[in-house]
Amino acid sequence: MSRPRPWQQLAHQLGLALIALFVLVPIWGIVYLAFDGAVHGWPTDFRVWPKELTLRVFAEVWEKPAQTQTFLGLLRNSMLVAGGAAILSVALGASMAYAFARLRFPGRRAGLIGLLVGAFLPPVALMMPLYIILSIIQIRTSLAGLTIVYTAFAMPFCVWNMRAAFQAVPNELEEAAFLDGANRAGAFWHVTLPVALPSIGVAALIAFLIGYSEFAMGWLFVNRAQNVTLAMAISGMIRGSLESWANLAALAILMSLPVVVLFVVLQRYLIDRLSLGTAE
Repeated sequence: MSRPRPWQQLAHQLGLALIALFVLVPIWGIVYLAFDGAVHGWPTDFRVWPKELTLRVFAEVWEKPAQTQTFLGLLRNSMLVAGGAAILSVALGASMAYAFARLRFPGRRAGLIGLLVGAFLPPVALMMPLYIILSIIQIRTSLAGLTIVYTAFAMPFCVWNMRAAFQAVPNELEEAAFLDGANRAGAFWHVTLPVALPSIGVAALIAFLIGYSEFAMGWLFVNRAQNVTLAMAISGMIRGSLESWANLAALAILMSLPVVVLFVVLQRYLIDRLSLGTAE
């Protein structure tokens, strides 16, 4: 391939710089609002640097961000719901994905098509069936019911993602385990699952983010303040009496920190598994 000309390289750099500005400017707008003590009510202008640099807004949001919960209470609810949805989606979907990837049985194609349709259905399409089922078993307004709702949203994607990961594992690895005396379950647990772990981790992260950031459906299944999540608290601040957008910005930053930490911690692990997993 020929080397790009100087003007082409300059055009590429300018394009990347514009994309970076498009992404970073709104983020910086949220950051400066959260640290600016001079903002009361709606922001009327955009400033590069806060007029009154302060941490007072974060202290206020930490004590009582919304409803009657503290930030730690809202974070606990979000972690329980999102973490539960991620664990259930992976635990219940792994065996199903492996069956679709390795086994041949009647109805396999219809099941795959059904999962694909479920992955593309809007969440509102599942609203009424889930509402009726959870009401019958009397857990609709609990955190357990909300966990089941988000698991139902994330399950089709997780199954399809893990199915592709299991299909990418060479059959020769399982056949070698069979020759060593392992059965189907042993080969899955000791051979296929460790090799496919990076893709399974990605599926778990997506399921976690679905439960952590969703709020529209949550209001249908939660009617008590002690079960409100962080995403629901932010949406409640927007729909309710928002005294200052600085409080909203501070809560959004605090909510994003656990996700950023989670990605930083798991990024190295996933990269290591992708590079070394097949050698184990």
